Amino acid sequence: MKRVVVVGNGMAGSRVVDELLARDDRLHVTVFGAERHAAYNRVLLSSVLAGAATVDDIRLGPDHSANDRLVVRTGVTVRRIDRARRLVVGHDGTRATYDVLVLATGSSARVPPIAGLVRDGGLIPGAAVFRTVDDCHEILAATTSADRAVVVGGGLLGLEAARGLAARGLDVEVLHHTGHLMERQLDPLAGKVLARTLADLGVRVRLAASAVAVEGADRVKGVRLADGELLPAELVVLACGVRPEVTLAKAAGLAVDHGVVVDDELRSVSDQEVYAIGECAQHDGQVYGLVAPAWEQARVVADRVSGVDPTAIYTGSRVVTRLKAAGVDLATMGETHADADAEAEVVQFSDPARGTYKKVVIRDDRLVGAILLGEIGTVGTVTQLFDRQSPVPRDRLTLLFSGRWSVAPAENPAHIPDRTTICQCNGVTKGAITRCWLAGAGTVADVVAETRATTGCGTCRPTVEGIVEWLAAADPEVA
Repeated sequence: MKRVVVVGNGMAGSRVVDELLARDDRLHVTVFGAERHAAYNRVLLSSVLAGAATVDDIRLGPDHSANDRLVVRTGVTVRRIDRARRLVVGHDGTRATYDVLVLATGSSARVPPIAGLVRDGGLIPGAAVFRTVDDCHEILAATTSADRAVVVGGGLLGLEAARGLAARGLDVEVLHHTGHLMERQLDPLAGKVLARTLADLGVRVRLAASAVAVEGADRVKGVRLADGELLPAELVVLACGVRPEVTLAKAAGLAVDHGVVVDDELRSVSDQEVYAIGECAQHDGQVYGLVAPAWEQARVVADRVSGVDPTAIYTGSRVVTRLKAAGVDLATMGETHADADAEAEVVQFSDPARGTYKKVVIRDDRLVGAILLGEIGTVGTVTQLFDRQSPVPRDRLTLLFSGRWSVAPAENPAHIPDRTTICQCNGVTKGAITRCWLAGAGTVADVVAETRATTGCGTCRPTVEGIVEWLAAADPEVA
C-alpha cells in the first residue's frame, strides 16, 4: 500500500486528500493540520464574521472518519521533514513515513511593523489578523465590547472584513496605503467607484494612509496615522497580505523562491517524491493566492500519485477574483489595468452614483481582462470567454449589459448551454448539475454534495439554486 503524507489540512490539503481517496483504494493517507479544527472553507470566513454563516456551515469535504485508509492529525504542527528517511515528525513526537509527500502548508498573515502592535511576543489585545477560524473568533469576541474598528489594508480580505464588521453595527474605517482600493485587481477609476459604494454601506475609506502606531496601555485605544492624527478604535484588524509558508520546506533543503519551486507535475524541483500545491507552491514563477488554482493543482497531483493519469500536468490557471461582501458585487480577471492602444481594445462604462463600473480588455478578438462592479449580470458570459479564450461577440456591449445578451443564468436556465461552467472554483458545468439531478439528487444540498458546486467562493450559489428550481419545475416527478 502506497503511503502518502499531506502536510496541511486547509483548502488545498483537504481537497487533495478527497481526490486521492476517490481515485485509489490502495493508498494510505496521513494528514497533519496545525489548526485544531477540521478542514473548513477559509474563503467564507467573512460570512462567519458578518453573521451570515457559522463555522459548521463552512466545513469542507465528505466525512472520512470511518475510512481506515486515512489518519488526520489536527492540532499537530510538523516540525521536521527527513527526506533521506522519508519521515515527517510532528511537534508532539508523532511520526509518519511516506512514499509520497504533499506540502499544502498555505500562507501566513503579514504583521506590519506598527509601533505598539506587538506586546510580549503577541498582538496587543484588541488587535488581530484575519486568517483562521481562531482569528475570526477572536475578532467576534472583541466586537462585543467595541464600537469602532480600524481595518489596516484595503485589499480583498480587508474589505470583506470591514463589511462584515459594519454588518455587526461597528463604526468601521479602512486604511489603505496606496491611492485606490484593491490596486492589484482594479484600475484607479474602479477603485474610486468601489470606495464610494463602501461609504454608502457604512465603511469609510482613507487612501494613501499609513498607520504608524497603536495606542493603548493594555489594549487597543486608537490608531495613530503618519500625519499625526489619532483614530479612536477598540478593535484593529490587520489585513496586510500573506506570505507563503515555506519554513518547513526550506529546513528540509527544498528549492524555495517565493514559494516551493515546482515543475509542471507539481513536484519539487529538488525531490521528485515531494509535491507542493496551493499558496505555498510556486509554478512557473507564480504563486496563486486563490482557491480555484489550488483545487486544479490537487486534481493533477491526485491523478499522478494514484496512477489514474500519470501524464497529468499543470499548465497554470486563469484567475477570476470575486469580492464576497454584502451589498458589493465585484468580479475581476486578467489584464485590468490596460488602456486602449494599437493592440488592446478597451470598452468601459462608469456610473459612480449607482456604484457601477464595467471594463473589458480585448486583444486579437479575445477577452484578456475585465472588471465588473455593481451590476454584474454578464459575469458568467465574460468569465467563460476569458477562461476559454473564445472569440468575443461583435457587439461588445453584450459583454457589459445583460439586457443585450440572450443568456441570463439566474433568470432563464433553459438558455444556458450544458457546457457552461457554473461553479468556476470546482469546474462544475450546467450539464453536470443536470446529470446529477437526473441521477436522483433532489435538492440543492444533494447537488452540492455530489458536485461540490458552491463550496469555493460561494458566489455561484444563486445560479445553482436557480437551475435546481428550474429542473424541479420541469420534472416534478423526480423531485
